[in-house]
Amino acid sequence: MLTTNFNFLRILRPDRFFLMAGPCVIEDEDSPLFIAESLKNICQKLHIPLVFKGSYRKANRSRLDSFTGIGDKKALKVLQKVRQELEIPVVTDIHASEEAEMAAEYVDILQIPAFLCRQTDLLVAAAKTGKTVNIKKGQFLSGEAMGFAVEKVRQSGNDKVMLTERGSMFGYQDLVVDFRNIAIMQKFGVPVILDVTHSLQQPNQSNGITGGQPEMIGLIAKAGIAAGADGLFMEVHPEPLKAKSDGANMLRLDLVEPLLNQLIRIREAL
Repeated sequence: MLTTNFNFLRILRPDRFFLMAGPCVIEDEDSPLFIAESLKNICQKLHIPLVFKGSYRKANRSRLDSFTGIGDKKALKVLQKVRQELEIPVVTDIHASEEAEMAAEYVDILQIPAFLCRQTDLLVAAAKTGKTVNIKKGQFLSGEAMGFAVEKVRQSGNDKVMLTERGSMFGYQDLVVDFRNIAIMQKFGVPVILDVTHSLQQPNQSNGITGGQPEMIGLIAKAGIAAGADGLFMEVHPEPLKAKSDGANMLRLDLVEPLLNQLIRIREAL
């Protein structure tokens, strides 16, 4: 039986963080299974709880000709296949209230994108599905302000809520991580995740393709674990340069295990 009660998992393994990882978007029917199985094998060996992530559709792209997905239902069925065949929970983004009920049939966790974290109708719709709701902190908000988003979900009858820190805008084309937000948002009584890869994006580039600093993934991840993050979010791909979305800030799949080994040692030292 699948579980998305991450508070329980934290109590079960207090020396471990959980990992939310996968490709940015479902690109086809086969590669998500390969990525998910690879991640599962790594995380089982290291005793790290895993949630597989993948957007069934990318609704926020800089250019009209950018890849958005293989079709909503088709991509959701791929996520469902990962969930059922590999017996791991899965998470996907939703972008409008009417998508909540549709996506909830296929996944364990509904994720609210950072730009939409204040959208009341979207938060309420996600909450009413009964699924765990992961709200990404807007790049334009403080950690303290995310308490209002948490309360919208709770007041809608759902206390299964998580928050994700993904950096704050620093000028027009860069992000910076304020690690104080991890402790600040944990005061709301929810698990707090650090989005390692999106925190290293360089948005609004003149060519319409978001840049990134993947060489800094290890640095940000280590700092996040040292700061007490309950979980890490990272986008991974066997060949990031060939990824159809966010390739500039993804972690290469074969680098996941060495990084996790380092992070475990940091968590154990705490």
